Amino acid sequence: MSKALVLGAAFVDVVVNVPRLPFSGGDVTGDLKSYRIGGSAFNVYGALRYMQASADLLVPVGEGDYATRVKQHLSNQGISLKLPVTGADNGWDLSLVEPDGERSFLTINGIEQCWKPQWFQQVQLADYDYIYVSGYELENLRSAKVILDGLRQRRPDAQILFDTSPRIGEIPSEILQQVLAARVMVHCNEDEIGKIMPDGRTVAEKAHRLFALTQRPVMVTLGGQGTYYVDGTVTGQVPAQNVPVVNTIGAGDTHCGGIIAGLMAGLALPQAIKQANQLSAQVVGQENGSLS
Repeated sequence: MSKALVLGAAFVDVVVNVPRLPFSGGDVTGDLKSYRIGGSAFNVYGALRYMQASADLLVPVGEGDYATRVKQHLSNQGISLKLPVTGADNGWDLSLVEPDGERSFLTINGIEQCWKPQWFQQVQLADYDYIYVSGYELENLRSAKVILDGLRQRRPDAQILFDTSPRIGEIPSEILQQVLAARVMVHCNEDEIGKIMPDGRTVAEKAHRLFALTQRPVMVTLGGQGTYYVDGTVTGQVPAQNVPVVNTIGAGDTHCGGIIAGLMAGLALPQAIKQANQLSAQVVGQENGSLS
């Protein structure tokens, strides 16, 4: 049976509904909705767990108010805490949600930007067939080098899904080059692939250029238009499910988890993407940004 490792962060999302985003010098009144446990890795794991795929969550949980919230939630959900650490609190973000469901983040980083080599001693990388890595954890040069060094312990046939993140432009160029050279599957949206491949004119051209570098599937989410993909033998676009949008928090993360779960179950890439589209549609139609 295939097994996945989801590597990254567990955050606390402070979710506030706003009529519009504030402008410089302006003042907007918001409605505090909730404190939720999120973070890309946590949301990806939630999708895998929802699909009953075999997966482990490797996220540092530190010490402090936000770490305490994370620990309690993991315990309540019966999720194993594999990486209790000290030295800093977990990160959190202020998530501003507009009436159309679009979200904007103000992020306060925490222990998830302080990866250490010994953290990889908590798992055996050779046990995993699929590994999820988010671009958020590769912004810090020192942590990124630790993560990339750790991932070299994986089996040669293990597949890495690299979720670029909206902050792809903040990843040091030397780190991004190393990631792409590691023959990773790339999951991104239209804006993000434009930052990786600025010379391409269309999404299709950029995706094909990126595939030429990685020789692994490239998946580009296009919102309501679905997901475009290139895998070397087949190119296509899988339609999205049209649903009322309540909140887009966690939709992209859930999409990643759905793809990994589908591939683990033996689905071809288009069918795995179709499953991922269905799961992300489920998430945008609810208040919670995770299926866990």
